[in-house]
Amino acid sequence: MKIYNNLNLKQKHLRGVIAIGNFDGLHLGHQKVISEARQRAKKFKLPLGVMTFEPVPVMFFSKKNKDHRINSLQQKKVQLEKLKLDFLIIIKFNKKFSSLSPEKFISKVIYKKTKCRYLYVSKNFKFGFKRGGNIQTLKKFEKKFKYKNIITNPLKKNKKIISSTFIRKKIRAGKIEKVNKLLNRYWCVEGKIIRGKKRGRKIGFPTCNMTLNDYVIPKLGVYAVKVNFDNHNRQGIANIGYRPTFNGESLLLETNIFGINKNLYNKVLRVSFKKFIRSEKKFKNFEYLKKQIKLDIKQAKK
Repeated sequence: MKIYNNLNLKQKHLRGVIAIGNFDGLHLGHQKVISEARQRAKKFKLPLGVMTFEPVPVMFFSKKNKDHRINSLQQKKVQLEKLKLDFLIIIKFNKKFSSLSPEKFISKVIYKKTKCRYLYVSKNFKFGFKRGGNIQTLKKFEKKFKYKNIITNPLKKNKKIISSTFIRKKIRAGKIEKVNKLLNRYWCVEGKIIRGKKRGRKIGFPTCNMTLNDYVIPKLGVYAVKVNFDNHNRQGIANIGYRPTFNGESLLLETNIFGINKNLYNKVLRVSFKKFIRSEKKFKNFEYLKKQIKLDIKQAKK
């Protein structure tokens, strides 16, 4: 998969089939769009690609949406690579780009930069200055800019549309097993291990600590997880919260990796969530906490 950053195409017009969207989470609905685009690309022997935006536009416009992402940009790249695309276009979403009118977006980006033949978007796709463009706008300029706009119907499960918004809601509610089904994989948080206060080590349960950065914050509590680092795959247990027993103030993801008891500082850790075990709570003292952790580990292993 060839990656083009910020439309740096060097005049090599792609002339193919392009699916446009944020693709945050790359859930089953997104996979359906790309699958439909692939069928057309195969039929007409055209290259297949995705156009996405970084940062996610809603995060650019509002700092309140910091805890928003289902997947990081790097995870998105890896997931799209697995779908065997020919190319990926990552547009830097900034003030200049956001000020483009809908017609300028079509003429300068879709037409001049990509020479796109078929354009796949969702029914609610909005684009251009103040989100002034929609699927009707794309339809209006089809002939002028020589592309065919394809509108994909949303994927539904139990009469509910699968969307990134819906999945974020489930993550915040701790419905991780449901989330994993909608993603068709484990929801995963990826980041560097940072130094903690080594309290877990002192009570016999060393943890690898990470911040959540821009990821959506799941329900606070304990989860059974799968962990990957340096091509090692392990099972473990993780707590997301403020550590009330220790009067903690900052939000952390703390992971106890089964069978590992060594320093992993600064290594990149991928924590995949399998099942929610219990909510975070404050214990009377460390002994009560240790007893509960033993029960949590037993349940996680089970």
